[in-house]
Amino acid sequence: MLADLKEVLEKARTEKQAVAAFNVPNLAMVRAAIQAAEKVNQPVILQHAEGHGSLISLEEIGPIMIDYAKRSKVPVVVHLDHGKTFDAMIQAMKLGFTSVMIDASDLPFAENIARTKEIVKIAHSLGVSVEAELGHVFTSSLGGGEGRAPDDDQIGDTDIYTDPKQAKEFVDATGVDCLAVAFGTVHGIYLKEPKLDLPRVKAIYDEVKIPLVMHGGSGVEAADYQTAIANGIAKINYYTYANKAGASALKGYFEADQSDVFLEECIEVTTEALKEDYVEAIKIFSGL
Repeated sequence: MLADLKEVLEKARTEKQAVAAFNVPNLAMVRAAIQAAEKVNQPVILQHAEGHGSLISLEEIGPIMIDYAKRSKVPVVVHLDHGKTFDAMIQAMKLGFTSVMIDASDLPFAENIARTKEIVKIAHSLGVSVEAELGHVFTSSLGGGEGRAPDDDQIGDTDIYTDPKQAKEFVDATGVDCLAVAFGTVHGIYLKEPKLDLPRVKAIYDEVKIPLVMHGGSGVEAADYQTAIANGIAKINYYTYANKAGASALKGYFEADQSDVFLEECIEVTTEALKEDYVEAIKIFSGL
């Protein structure tokens, strides 16, 4: 069933859980995400990042995501991830997405507020939830498809993390439904063990009192996930490591003794590997 992001995340916070948000730029990923969520009977968020337009356009994948969401046995949010342009966010709403992310985090604070307020006003008038971002979640040099890589002098610089007091000002001014925060995660594959500022997550939540979002959610230890969730995280974006799991399964299939290889078998192998990886992620985020 097609679900509202705000309602799903508020319920997750009540139950001290986080909802998995999977970027699904192809049909195999859409199907695997729905199958995984139904297998463990948990809600899920299907996402399309505006930056994945080179893989498939929003107008192509959007209706597919919505159709699968409507026919699912569990609540499914259909979300635009990392919306950078006004046109993409409006297009997602017109297609029937139940939430959008406005990512103006690379702009000055006042401009981030102004742009976010504009999208919130439009989205809320249509019954669409809004996620925004404050702080900087960088991208590693491997597998990251969103954001930008840090300069050498920015690695480990907590000044780029979300400030709790500023977060409260931002939320009060914009009326967003959830907030993506920076506390040490990165998009893509971790090149070294992440050093997460988990107490900062609690300090932010104590100020804003709305569900928080973890970007760069792949590759984090299970214990750190649980602490982050307890501290206020209710949505975890997960893409790179599932992507890698699907590719690794396909590689293994090719390396096996196969006299003939057919495309439909390749898709089946990939979909099953994705589903298994998604199931494990959902279980960790849900505390199952």
